[in-house]
Amino acid sequence: MKTKTSLLILLTALGVIITPLYADAATTPDIPDPNQEFNLTGAGATFPFPLIDLWRVEYNNVYDNVNLNYQSIGSGGGIKQHIEKTVNFAASDKPMSEGERELAPGTLHIPESIGGVVVVYNIPEVPNNGLKLTADAVAGIFLGEITKWNDPVIVAENPGLNLPDKEIVTAHRSDGSGTTFIFTDYLTTVSPKWDELVGKGKSVPWPLGLASAGNEGVATIVKTTEYSIGYVELAYAFQTGMTFASIQNAEKSAFIEPSLDSISAASSGVADSLPAAKDNWVGVSLVNAPGSGSYPIASFTYLLVYDDLKPVTKSKEQAKAVIHLINWMITDGQEFSSSLLYVPLADKVTKLGQQGLKQITYDGEVLWGAKASTGSETTQMTQQTANEETGGCLIATATYGSELAPQVQLLREIRDNQLMNTDSGISFMTGFNQLYYSFSPYIADMERESPAFKEMVKIGLTPLLSSLSIMKYAESDSEVLGYGIGVILMNLGMYFAAPAMLFYGIRKQRG
Repeated sequence: MKTKTSLLILLTALGVIITPLYADAATTPDIPDPNQEFNLTGAGATFPFPLIDLWRVEYNNVYDNVNLNYQSIGSGGGIKQHIEKTVNFAASDKPMSEGERELAPGTLHIPESIGGVVVVYNIPEVPNNGLKLTADAVAGIFLGEITKWNDPVIVAENPGLNLPDKEIVTAHRSDGSGTTFIFTDYLTTVSPKWDELVGKGKSVPWPLGLASAGNEGVATIVKTTEYSIGYVELAYAFQTGMTFASIQNAEKSAFIEPSLDSISAASSGVADSLPAAKDNWVGVSLVNAPGSGSYPIASFTYLLVYDDLKPVTKSKEQAKAVIHLINWMITDGQEFSSSLLYVPLADKVTKLGQQGLKQITYDGEVLWGAKASTGSETTQMTQQTANEETGGCLIATATYGSELAPQVQLLREIRDNQLMNTDSGISFMTGFNQLYYSFSPYIADMERESPAFKEMVKIGLTPLLSSLSIMKYAESDSEVLGYGIGVILMNLGMYFAAPAMLFYGIRKQRG
């Protein structure tokens, strides 16, 4: 254990010296080969279909040699095709289960957008989105315990409405659906009885009600059936002009109307606790989120893609086109989200997705940034990444508690004023990036979980950072390289050579 800890501290030290604040030099993946035509396939969730279809059009306007065929067949169907490797990527409104992950090892979860599920209704006497429903009311209706619109539980929260003495007709999805997963995740969270009797999932044993496939199927039932109630995703409800209810928040302090702002509030702050794209996303949820303005039925929607695209693409160039398309969706494509009432991703969530995309290979060959940029383009791209990303500060930030700590600011100053002013400095750090990012997130996590380990890292880093100050005096390419190597050698001597010599001396005296 001591040997392993010492090695981690050494890697931490070298990582801080070489790449304090950088990601890969290439900030975007290679564009699709303009001399080839690519036909890409995706399938899955109906929840994000309006947005994905708009992305299809807008992306093709820029890259007219790339065509996307996305089949809106529900999250269950998308996951099935992903497991069977019949599509380039899939989409799902729920994270893959443990069992599904075992059938599709190497799957990355890339959040693509945030949406909400809306409770829609058809009550002729209440035509203007005036209905308010508590969590108990929603669960009671879909459990079959509340059977009439003038039930006291509903009337109590809607004293000004003309609620009729009419039987409630419920509508739900007949197909495996991420929208259903989100809605039943909410019901399971707010109702112990629902959790016990029905549970959550893409498909569940509904106690009662009419069923139809897709958002459009449920919407058709509600629109054509008086005194009915169902659930559809937010964009679909707004686009089709459906009447929807306001739902009581988790604090039970207000009834929240579904909107971009209220759904964004539900996702506030969650980015810092999300797993990496390659890790397990089971249990990640935005439903019934805290906050007085948080709409309680919200969720991420995900793209599912393999970390090696060879089995699901025809060529390396097609695989690179898949990565470029997905990266465009979670970056430039986000500007189209609001127009369809999806909440754009936070920057941290986008960067998490990009880190996942950077790991994707084709038969073991990394695809992101395969064509290296040179000269001023490299300098500009690396500086942009350095200014936008703080991932390389993971260890130092975890050690000293804040990105504003003097030690972290020292790293920034050396980056901006010395290393980024020379080609050799850029090349030197770019070359070490892959090693640094292979271990830095794990060390930072270990520091957060173990105060003792954090103190050990701090003991190792503090003198290292003092020696790093010498880099301030480097002005030319040769000086940056020379000083950098000198700092490494000095620290190797401090951490290993000196203790080894001391140990040797003690043994010699005893011998």
